[in-house]
Amino acid sequence: MSLFELCQWLEATSIGVHVREDIWTFPVLIAVHMLGLTLSVGTLLWFDLRLMGFGVSNCSVSRLYRRLMPLMLPSFLIMAVSGSMIFAGFATLAYENVYFKIKLAALVVAGLNAMLFHVFTEKRLGPWDDARVLPFPARVAGFVSILAWLTVILSGRMISYTMYNAGF
Repeated sequence: MSLFELCQWLEATSIGVHVREDIWTFPVLIAVHMLGLTLSVGTLLWFDLRLMGFGVSNCSVSRLYRRLMPLMLPSFLIMAVSGSMIFAGFATLAYENVYFKIKLAALVVAGLNAMLFHVFTEKRLGPWDDARVLPFPARVAGFVSILAWLTVILSGRMISYTMYNAGF
């Protein structure tokens, strides 16, 4: 089965059909997706700015992370589930959309950046946890995260201007 055939199958599922054909499902999913995006990326932005040496400098990195994670993780899951459901409704259009491909690539970069931060950079957190200016790898992780999520958001907006109009 090719990737395009997988997209066709996904659109034919009950979720895909419901997203396209029910009058309320698509707009509600978009609203939920935007709310999840705002909460998850908004809280992540606080953490990334702290890594870069801006923002909440009077709070240790580990303490800020512990404070933000209870909001960041559930809102990310809300964003991921709602985005997957939206994708199910328009998978073949997304397959052909360049902005969707850019968004997926940026999501991969954001995920790899987070993984590298947690596996390598965070392991050496102790000595610099309370520092105002953090080591270069921590600052790079914050910058890459902000850049990746900005790309996700902007390409997501471009998807709505170039893809969904073609479906209606």
